[in-house]
Amino acid sequence: MKADVVVIGGAVMGASVAFWLTKMRPGLDVLVVEQDTSFARSSTALSVASIRQQFTTAVNVEISRFGIGFIRDFAALSGLDLGLKENGYLFLASTDEGAGTLAEVAAMQRAHGAATELWSPGQIAARFPWLNTDDLTAATFGPRDEGWFDNMGLLAGFRSMAKAQGARFVTDRVTGLTVRSGRVAAVILEKAGPVACGQAVNAAGTRASDVMRMAGLDLAVEPRKRTVFVIDAPNARHPDAPLLVDQGFYLRPEQGHWITATVPQDDGPCAPDDFEPDLDLFEAVIWEQLYHRAPGFDAVKVVRHWVGHYAFNTLDQNAILGPHPLMPNLYLCNGFSGHGLQQSPAVGRGLAEHILTGSWQSIDLSDLAVDRMLAGQPFRERAIV
Repeated sequence: MKADVVVIGGAVMGASVAFWLTKMRPGLDVLVVEQDTSFARSSTALSVASIRQQFTTAVNVEISRFGIGFIRDFAALSGLDLGLKENGYLFLASTDEGAGTLAEVAAMQRAHGAATELWSPGQIAARFPWLNTDDLTAATFGPRDEGWFDNMGLLAGFRSMAKAQGARFVTDRVTGLTVRSGRVAAVILEKAGPVACGQAVNAAGTRASDVMRMAGLDLAVEPRKRTVFVIDAPNARHPDAPLLVDQGFYLRPEQGHWITATVPQDDGPCAPDDFEPDLDLFEAVIWEQLYHRAPGFDAVKVVRHWVGHYAFNTLDQNAILGPHPLMPNLYLCNGFSGHGLQQSPAVGRGLAEHILTGSWQSIDLSDLAVDRMLAGQPFRERAIV
C-alpha cells in the first residue's frame, strides 16, 4: 500500500490538510488515518467552538483573519451552514499594566485588519450594564469577526469535500514509522500494515508526541484537561453577551444557558484517556469570580459538564507547523493549545502549500516553525483562553 501523503489524524486539522492538498493538486493521493471516527474524545468535538481576532502575535491574527472569512462563507463552499454567531470577545483588565497590554495588542490587531476596540470601564458599563466594572481599568472588544460556530459541521464539511476531491480516509491506528536516511519511508498501520509515502503529516492532536517518538524525535506537546460547565442562571439572561475573558475564567451564552471554564491552579499533563471532570472547579474557583463580575449570577445551577483536552505546547502555547529539520518529509501540525479548531482553515491551507511548493505562501507561518522548538526559543502567545 502507498500514498503520496499520509496524514496521521483525521479530526479537523488532518481533514483540513487533506481538503487543501486535494483542492490544490487534483489527483494527489492523500490517505488520512484516524483510529476513532466517532471523534468522541477528540479536541475538535469537545471544543467550545469559538473564533477570535484578539491574539497577541501578528501571525495568529493573520490566521484568524482568513479563518473568519472561510467560516462565514462555508455554506457556499460546502453546503453546510456553520451557524456563526458573532457576539464578539470581551477581554478585561484590572491593572494599569493589563490596560497597557490590551492597548498595545489592540493596535497590532487593528494594523492587521481586526476591528478590536479599546474601551474604558465606562464604555464597558454602557454596553454591558450587567457587568461590575468597579475594579476594571480597560477592556478590548471585537464588534465583528469574533464569536462561535458549529465545530462538527466544520469537520464534516472538510471531510466530505476532501473525499469528493479524491482523499482516502481509513479507520486504523498508526503503530510505527519506518525511517530511512533521515526520512519517513512508510507509516505502519495496525490493520493495513506499512503504507509507503512521499510525505507524512503529524496531525495527531494530543497524541502528537507519541507519533514523534515513533520517529525517534521529541515534541513538547502534552494533553491538558479542561472541564467545561454548562450553567443555568435565571437572573442573568443576556443572549447578546460576548465571550467574556476575565482574570480567572471565561464565559459565553449558549442557547439560554452559559458555558464557563477555568484553568486549574495545578494545571499539568494528564493521561490521554483521562476524562474525569474536575467538578469542584465551579464552586471552588469559578462561581465566586463570576458573581463578583456579574451580580446577576447570584442563583446558578450546573446543568451539565464535559471534559476536553488541549494539545498543549509547553514551550510557548503556540502552534508547531511545517517540516521537521531533522526529518524534512515529516510535517508537524501540532500544539495548538486550545486554538486548533479556529485555526484549521488557514493552517490546513498553509501546510498544503508548504508540502506542494516547499515554502509558506498565503500567510508566512515561519514564526511557528519547528526550529524554535529545537532551539528552545519560545514565540509566546499571551492570550491563552
